[in-house]
Order: sequence, then structure tokens, then C-alpha cells
Amino acid sequence: MAKKPITLVLGASGNPERYSYRAARMLKAAGHPVWLTGRRTGVLDGDVIHTDFPEPGLVDTVTLYVGPAHQPAFMEAVEALKPRRVIFNPGTENPDWQTRLEGQGIVVEEACTLVLLSIGQY
Repeated sequence: MAKKPITLVLGASGNPERYSYRAARMLKAAGHPVWLTGRRTGVLDGDVIHTDFPEPGLVDTVTLYVGPAHQPAFMEAVEALKPRRVIFNPGTENPDWQTRLEGQGIVVEEACTLVLLSIGQY
């Protein structure tokens, strides 16, 4: 049986007040395996927050919680993962990077992961 595709939560935080924290918990509760990457290591609801990325080919979706000012540090690593889609959550929109991703055949969505999950459109 094939493994379920992973959602990479980029900008993961162990702070329960952060949207990335809420999204990771909702994704897990909905049965979506997650990989948590943040600018710092830590723990989110019992899962390790990494500062690195999983192997290419494992990630279906990247959901961004890193603003445009900090995205350049992650762009090449995200692109190397060859995800099917990247979700730009509110405040993370980056037209130049979005165009670059689309040029690589990656689906780009400007959406809120929390809303997508809550309405069954994830």
C-alpha cells in the first residue's frame, strides 16, 4: 500500500497562537501526514519541527507560513521537492515566486489552509 502524500508546513511553530500550529493540528486531525519545517527547531503537538526538508518526491503540498521577506532562504529547497502544489496563506503571497513555481508545473493557490480544511476543500 502506498504511503499517503505529505504536507510540508513551512514556517511551523510550537506556539499555539500561530496559524501554522493550528494548520498542522488540523491537517493531522484530518488524516494528512505532515512534515514540519521552521526557522528554528522545536516541538508542535508532539511532532518535531525540523530546519531541513524531507526527501524529494515525498511532498504533495507545501503550505506556507513564511512571509516574502524570509522566503528566499527556502525557495530552492521547496522547488527541489517538486511538490504538486504550494499554498500561499494570507500574508505570504509572492507574485514573482508564484510565477516561477507555475513555470515549473507546480499548482499555486492563494488560500487559507485552515479554511480549505474546514470546508472540505483541502
